[in-house]
Amino acid sequence: MNPPCGRCNKPVYPTEKINCLDKYWHKGCFSCEVCKMALSMTNYKGFEKKPYCTMHYPKTSFTIVTDTPENLRLKQQSMLNSQALYKEEFEKNKGKGFSAVADTPEMQRVKKTQDQISNIKYHEEFEKSKIRSDAPPPENRQDYEDQPSNPVSDFGQSAGQMRTAAVAPHSGGKRYQAMYSYMAAEADELSLQEGDLILDVEPIDEGWVFGFNQRTGQRGMLPANYVRPL
Repeated sequence: MNPPCGRCNKPVYPTEKINCLDKYWHKGCFSCEVCKMALSMTNYKGFEKKPYCTMHYPKTSFTIVTDTPENLRLKQQSMLNSQALYKEEFEKNKGKGFSAVADTPEMQRVKKTQDQISNIKYHEEFEKSKIRSDAPPPENRQDYEDQPSNPVSDFGQSAGQMRTAAVAPHSGGKRYQAMYSYMAAEADELSLQEGDLILDVEPIDEGWVFGFNQRTGQRGMLPANYVRPL
């Protein structure tokens, strides 16, 4: 009885029989599983009892290690483990007032901005407390205000401005003291130096007031958060 062909399952006669890979083949059926190129006993490569040419031999078809079935299984198992760990961490943090999204880049940027604002507010409060500690006591404050301005700090000012500062009218309005230095950006604004006395202060709109700088003898607008009332 003639055995069946490993490719077409038809009987293989002795004159055309090839015995290879534990099977019998017709000479025309003994070809590559992929490209169907005719093979011989000298140029075939066997894999799982099937013939292949050198180009399509399965063990050389994997270009990277992650393409092997074993590594694909390990990759899938790692993904399942990661999802399980994420779910476990989420359940742990769910009742603690924060969630896992706190570590996202956007939340880190917001946190950094909040820290910078906190530092600015701390610096501002520190400067305010420093000015309050350097201010003269109440009984000596009038003497401090009546002292003539320092010629060195007033260098470059005209004689007319100096005379105006000396005889500037005082209508008994609100008096403020500059906590920070400020350089006027517009013609109707008032430049300040830390410690300047501002007389006749009147609020204009949100964030701005109008007053008279006793040191320079000039009137103008100034930011309200740069001065404090006396």
